[in-house]
Amino acid sequence: MDQEKPKEEEEEEEEEEEEESHNSVRPEAAELKLNGDMGSAEQSEDHSPAHADRTDAENHAGNQDTETKTESVQKSEEESTDHKETNEQKLFKIASELLHTEKAYVARLHLLDQVFSAKLMEEAGRGTFPVDVVKNIFSNIASIYAFHSQFLLPDLEKRMGEWTSTPRIGDILQKLTPFLKMYAEYVKNFDKAMEVLKQWIDRSPQFKAIIQEIQSQEICGSLTLQHHMLEPVQRIPRYEMLLKDYLKKLPQDDPDRRDAEKSLEIIATAATHSNSAIRKSENLKKLMEIYEMLGEEEDIVHPSNEFIKEGQILKLAARNASAMERYLFLFNNMLLYCVPKFSLGGPKYTVRTRIGIDGLKVQETTNDDYPHTFQVSGKERALELQASSEQDKADWIKALQETIEIFQQKNESFKNALKDVEDVSEAELGKRAPRWIRDNEVTMCMKCKESFNAITRRRHHCRACGYVVCWKCSEYKAHLEYDGYKMNKVCKDCYSILSGQGVTEDKKKGILEIEASQFAVSSIICGSLQYSEKGKIWQKVWGVIPEKECLVLYLYGAQQDVKALCAIPLLGYNVEDNPRHTDPPASFRLCQSKSVHNFAAESEEVKQRWMKVIREAATGEILARPETNGSANTMDHNNTQEANADGT
Repeated sequence: MDQEKPKEEEEEEEEEEEEESHNSVRPEAAELKLNGDMGSAEQSEDHSPAHADRTDAENHAGNQDTETKTESVQKSEEESTDHKETNEQKLFKIASELLHTEKAYVARLHLLDQVFSAKLMEEAGRGTFPVDVVKNIFSNIASIYAFHSQFLLPDLEKRMGEWTSTPRIGDILQKLTPFLKMYAEYVKNFDKAMEVLKQWIDRSPQFKAIIQEIQSQEICGSLTLQHHMLEPVQRIPRYEMLLKDYLKKLPQDDPDRRDAEKSLEIIATAATHSNSAIRKSENLKKLMEIYEMLGEEEDIVHPSNEFIKEGQILKLAARNASAMERYLFLFNNMLLYCVPKFSLGGPKYTVRTRIGIDGLKVQETTNDDYPHTFQVSGKERALELQASSEQDKADWIKALQETIEIFQQKNESFKNALKDVEDVSEAELGKRAPRWIRDNEVTMCMKCKESFNAITRRRHHCRACGYVVCWKCSEYKAHLEYDGYKMNKVCKDCYSILSGQGVTEDKKKGILEIEASQFAVSSIICGSLQYSEKGKIWQKVWGVIPEKECLVLYLYGAQQDVKALCAIPLLGYNVEDNPRHTDPPASFRLCQSKSVHNFAAESEEVKQRWMKVIREAATGEILARPETNGSANTMDHNNTQEANADGT
């Protein structure tokens, strides 16, 4: 018995039935049309008898040739055994390749920083185009160039010169690992850099002329600036490949094995993150393309949205034997069911229905008139669809089922994580008053990470979790049991939990998105500092050198911030104790090439403690956390605990 349909769906189906006179196709024509447009798996293979006979004949001839050559190949291999490289020679060859590619890489970095960037910056200084344009394109390439040209390459050259007495590279590559964050920042900015570069090549004749003039020189090797800018993106995976090959040839008891394995572990992780960032950039570009195809009317361009699959499909009418051309876009959290529309500027679609993945179901169906059919049913709509072939149908069902499964797993993982948080805090959300984070312990919203200001983004407390959030993240209200079920202002996440809606998936944390409080009890040193860079105004920061990343100094706006202002890899820096007359008391500087960071501690004693730790880190020494970190760490940590205990 047919169930009564919602009025909106009936009206929509009536609209679709009206389209049938123009767009509907019969079963045979429908299958041919889809196969013609999208390609069929069956058509892509040649199963003709002539082709099969020809293949058999060729295989037979190939087998005869193989048999006649086997003996000669085996004989030549036996004769060349004495001439094979020794394991030591193979290791030397890999190390030599590392040095050779590093020299070429430094030359490429020199071209980017000292030629392209320098020439463009010189022209920008004349006011032809903004200086920030050049900075946005080349990101932190100057820092990457400085490290490789002044530290890594000289170390490799020195090591290859003394290879006979010290045949190892693992210890040198281990020095690279604290600086991998520079690559993460470069890769993160790469997509934006490409867009800015293209915009200004089109917009500014002078900008374009400088780039073309440099590209015409022999040093560029007939390659574009965009091609050269890809080199840092590809460099870390190259280190990974060489290290893997090196470890395959390295004996298990070799003294270099431990350093090489540790380097590979960290570099491989960085390579994975690099590839992940590239995929994310490509995903956002694809979202933008779809956004334009949908007439810029659907809000889909968001980092949390992930494109999965798209394709032409036929929708079977519910009331008669007809099919209509449709188009599907599948994302990690929704399925867009679209109608094609005529456009001279390329494919365009109108979204007919947006179906959420939450609660979505997909199943095969059997239809005597229409082959390759399946059904998609969600909270918003149920659709019977026809694919172009059995393979196309299987691909759609697989993609939908995997998307549904991943969505469900992430929701379950979040629920489990929430239970862990509740166990640790020993408080039930909404049932017990939280401990408030103090206003002066954060400089940014603890949810969206936007900086606070006195006018447009002021501080508010979530009455359920105690976090300090901005007005936009606290525009929700919920009944809280601990307050007699009165309505209280809560953040978006707490509202979703308290109302039973579940929390939307958060984006992956960036390289600086580590809460300062996580380092409070596991740092080499931490505390309040004054900080100034490149002559800028002095500002108060919270400095941390974590125990797990003891060669990196993180700077936060305040001690409870959920995102660092910056991270400074300390390896190779010089610590200078010669304050200028304009500097505050107890000041010191970190210098490396053109990079200068000015600091001032709370007292001369605390300053000496900071300088000692940083000097050791700058030499690459693995630091151990002292039993007590003095006033630069322990005292401030105790104050933090007291502040949390007093907050109400």
